[in-house]
Amino acid sequence: MSSSTTAPAQSPIADAAPLSLCAREPLVPADRLVAEMVPPPRFDSVRFETYIPDPNQPSQNEAVRVLSGFAAGLGGAHASGSGKRRWFAKKPAAPTGPRGVYLDGGYGVGKTHLLASLWHATPAAPEQKAFGTFVELTNLVGALGFQQTVRTLGEHRLLCIDEFELDDPGDTVLVSSLLGKLVDAGVALAATSNTLPGKLGEGRFASADFLREIQGLSAHFRPLRIDGDDYRHRGLPEAPAPFSDEQVTKAAYATQGASLDDFPHLLGHLARVHPSRYGALTDDLDAVCLTDVQPVPDQSTALRLVVLADRLYDREIPVLASGLPFDQLFSEEMLNGGYRKKYFRAISRLTALARDAKGLVHA
Repeated sequence: MSSSTTAPAQSPIADAAPLSLCAREPLVPADRLVAEMVPPPRFDSVRFETYIPDPNQPSQNEAVRVLSGFAAGLGGAHASGSGKRRWFAKKPAAPTGPRGVYLDGGYGVGKTHLLASLWHATPAAPEQKAFGTFVELTNLVGALGFQQTVRTLGEHRLLCIDEFELDDPGDTVLVSSLLGKLVDAGVALAATSNTLPGKLGEGRFASADFLREIQGLSAHFRPLRIDGDDYRHRGLPEAPAPFSDEQVTKAAYATQGASLDDFPHLLGHLARVHPSRYGALTDDLDAVCLTDVQPVPDQSTALRLVVLADRLYDREIPVLASGLPFDQLFSEEMLNGGYRKKYFRAISRLTALARDAKGLVHA
């Protein structure tokens, strides 16, 4: 179920010096945040029909069946009764049971592919459907305010939340309240995560606070388990060996639309740019070239890098790097801690992008 990416075209000498992520400080208006709540470019063309289930994992076929039925059931009037109907028509019965589905499984089993396929298959206009990561959802609330977010998303038929993550009790309360309001407004929900709804707080800071809030969230979703191995690594080698600084720099200068940054400097720059702007940070880029990749020094920096890795992966931007391979970015303590699934996801995605970038270097 992997996708292949064609490396950006090279010229002997680029028209200009490489771009720099560290030189960018984008401003993102709130209306762009709403307009961009659609499946990312990597998932523009995915459908249930293009999902290739692992024959050894029957839960993958079952997920396609359940989600196809869920999408079909979202046709017709908005669940809150806002659709037009004749005065003598019988009012539709209020929906019973969970008003959403929750795709649970490890990284790389195709959860985002299925979530995007659900968005595409739901019979509603694009402006009646929203798709975003958990971080993008909380950023939207920060930009619009809680009540305006409820009003904006409350007119939607479906809200898809990718990589449902609860990193602090404040976000837990915020999203719990938001989803409760949206369910009351008749919005259907779908989400992905690496753990079941009732287990999201395990192994994280203030887990008692998480679990107390999550109990209410769990009732909104029907958990749908998806088993399997990371498809990006099925039959493929481990993270490719990094290139030299000279090779990376030469490739950056020879590739149109490439950026070139020193990795430690980039990590410092990410601390000065709000994560809601990381997508805009990558606008118009065809490749990202990084020199001197080193272990991430602390957890706050690591979490920011995870968000950047997600945005690069969504946009299918190859990443060429020197220094350490990406599977050595995070310490053993980080990989064994509460955010380990985020870090493994970042490694998985950066490794896939590093493979995409190999064609940028010519012997």
